Amino acid sequence: MNEVSCILWPERYVIRSWFFILIVIFCGMLEVPSSTAKTSKGQAVASTDLARAKVFLQVGDYRRAVEACQRNIDQYPSVEAYVYLAYVYQATDGYLAYLAKQEDYVKVEQLSLNLTAREVIDIIDPPNVMARMAQELIHEGLRQQFDITSSMANRLNRARTDELWLQQSAWRKVQPDSWWSGVPKQWQW
Repeated sequence: MNEVSCILWPERYVIRSWFFILIVIFCGMLEVPSSTAKTSKGQAVASTDLARAKVFLQVGDYRRAVEACQRNIDQYPSVEAYVYLAYVYQATDGYLAYLAKQEDYVKVEQLSLNLTAREVIDIIDPPNVMARMAQELIHEGLRQQFDITSSMANRLNRARTDELWLQQSAWRKVQPDSWWSGVPKQWQW
């Protein structure tokens, strides 16, 4: 009961090869939407961290703004991510300079507490620091972190870093007394 196939062996090979190629192409087509979804989800997470950082800047919660930008770098390192973190350091320093100019050392102390308080224990055992001393400590720490972060951005892409800094410089000119409470509109956080 041997049946003889009407398709010869070389033709079977060609048909099987085409069938295999079609399967590979079909599987590849299924993978594209999956990888696109992963990219969209990744961008949504980055946008969420940056959106949170923007809100934190608006309310003056600079510690959480820094942490949100650091999470963004951890998940999606890029020249933009490093510049955004450097900007938050600079915005914090700008706010500190504004408070010092106004001689509002109560708010300097509040900023110091915001940057150092992290746990419930800080409510009953706050890390007290004299306000003027806190101003200098915060300023120096921010400058160091800014320098480190901006140099990392420059290593990734100096031209893009310069472009982003031009945008933030224009933003600062338009918002001279409150630039630290937001980000340039082009950044789309």
